[in-house]
Amino acid sequence: MVRDKVAYVAVIARRNRGGRLEWCLPKGHLEGTETAEQAAVREVAEETGINSRVLKHLASIDYWFSGTDRRVHKVVHHFLLEALSGTLTNENDPDHEAEEVEWVRLDEVAARLAYPNERRIISTVRVLLESDPKS
Repeated sequence: MVRDKVAYVAVIARRNRGGRLEWCLPKGHLEGTETAEQAAVREVAEETGINSRVLKHLASIDYWFSGTDRRVHKVVHHFLLEALSGTLTNENDPDHEAEEVEWVRLDEVAARLAYPNERRIISTVRVLLESDPKS
């Protein structure tokens, strides 16, 4: 979202395995036959209440983490989305993982994010928007 020529990012807060609240970018998983782009738009709507459209693929992050009984492999595709409508809310999150949702200024959001990979994505977005504000 852009307000008064300042870009904002919708971020969510969820509990990590240790019970601490962590701020992160909305993300999720593919359902059925949907594409990564369709999943991104759906997940953002579910976790933040914001209806959007994909402008550009930003990055794919491939990582492993330890589940309760096994290691899990995950690939997350991040996209630059344009907010079209909606009001911030986490009430439509079917998993009830997003405890809070906020608009945070693009130039301040990296300090809030828990994960280094997501901070790097925000850095990419800042460079992209500075070089082409229409992106």
